[in-house]
Amino acid sequence: MIEVRHFRSLVAIAESGKLATAAERVHVSQSALSHQIKAIEAHYGLPLFDRTRQGLRFTPAGERLLALAREVLAAVSAADRDVERLKGDTRGELRVVLECHTCFDWLMPVMDEFRRRWPEVEVDLVAGFHADPIALLGEGRADMVIGSMPATRRGLEVAPLFRFEILAVLANEHRLRNKRRIEAADLAGETLITYPVPEQRIDLIREVLEPAGIRLQRRTAELTVAVLQLVASRRGVAALPNWGVKNYVDHDYVLAKRIGAKGLWSELYATVPAAISQRPYVADFVSIVRDICAAQLDGIELLPPG
Repeated sequence: MIEVRHFRSLVAIAESGKLATAAERVHVSQSALSHQIKAIEAHYGLPLFDRTRQGLRFTPAGERLLALAREVLAAVSAADRDVERLKGDTRGELRVVLECHTCFDWLMPVMDEFRRRWPEVEVDLVAGFHADPIALLGEGRADMVIGSMPATRRGLEVAPLFRFEILAVLANEHRLRNKRRIEAADLAGETLITYPVPEQRIDLIREVLEPAGIRLQRRTAELTVAVLQLVASRRGVAALPNWGVKNYVDHDYVLAKRIGAKGLWSELYATVPAAISQRPYVADFVSIVRDICAAQLDGIELLPPG
C-alpha cells in the first residue's frame, strides 16, 4: 500500500534527480529510500524509473504516481494549516532580515508561496544593511534572520537551511581567466568588491585571505547587479554564491571560478526567537525555503534538520 511518506520520496526524487540527495531531503538513508521504491514497484508490478547518466528519469507509471503525490501532499499541507487555524488565532507577522544579500534572488518565490498559504500573516523584509542582524531579534525589530550560524545566545532557535558554494567572480578579460581554480595568492593586489558589511562576515576574507596573510583593498556596492557591473568593467573581483552569478555566467557577462581545491562553502540558517519558534507559520516558512531552494537552486545541499 502506498503511503504519504512514499509520496514525499517521489517528489524529492523528482526535484533532485538523485537518490542520495532525495534521501537527505526526506531524512532517511539512501538504502532505506531504495527499499521504499522497490516496495512501490513490487506493489504495482512496474518500474517507476529509468536509470540514466543524468540521474533518474520517471517512467509513465512513475509520472502518474508523481502527479498523484503532488496532489496529495498539497492537500495534506492545506489540511494541516486549516487544523492549526482551528486551534487558535494564527494571525501575526513575520519580519525577515537577510544577512546574505544575494538571497533576494530566491526569496521572492518563497514569500509568494508563504503569502498563498498564510494570507492572514503579514510577511515583510527588514530593509537595509545591518552590522549585527541577530541583535534585531532581541530588540523586537525582526522575527527571523536568514544568514550564518549565530554565536550561541539564549532565547534563540536555529533551523538549518542549506549549504552552498561561493565562487570567485572575474571579468572575462581578467588575468586569471584561464585558471581552473583561484587560490589566495592569486588574488594579491586585487580590489575586492563586496556588500557594505563587516569584514568578519565575508567568507573569502575570513576563511581564505586572512589565513594566507593577504589583505586586499576593498570597494563596496549595495546591489548584486552593481557588484557584477564593477567586476565586468574590471574594477575588481568578487566572491558570490553560485546561484547569485549563474545567469550572468551563462550569458558570458562575467567568469566564475572555484576557490581552492575543494571550493569555498558556506551555510545558511534561519534564526528566530524561541518565543515564536513554535508558531506553525514560522516552521512552514522554513519548510518553504528548503523546498523551493532545493527545487530551483543548482549546486546546493540541504542541511540535516536540527
